[in-house]
Amino acid sequence: MYKYMKEQEKYVKDQLNNKNCNYIWLKEYFKVQIQFISHERLIHLIVTLFFSLLLLASIIISFIFPSILLYWLTIILLILVLFYILHYYRLENGIQSWYLIYNEIEEKLHE
Repeated sequence: MYKYMKEQEKYVKDQLNNKNCNYIWLKEYFKVQIQFISHERLIHLIVTLFFSLLLLASIIISFIFPSILLYWLTIILLILVLFYILHYYRLENGIQSWYLIYNEIEEKLHE
């Protein structure tokens, strides 16, 4: 997903630098791309929260019923949640930069 975002960002920036660009079309195109990524971001937020709750439950159960298997489950869930948080962080920062590019397109339209 992150690779896709970088490719789309490069494409839109190249179009912005093109003198013969149709800014109306570019604005609509990029708006749809932002909607796709926003949907993806929402899904990843839900998944991240779900696995975080599983991690929390695993930690609590590990304290109540100490077991090496529960400790391993907790470690695995912790690693998984950390990777989900990293992925969500990249999505969030990517979409924030896309908002700035979208504003740039708006400015070009009103010049």
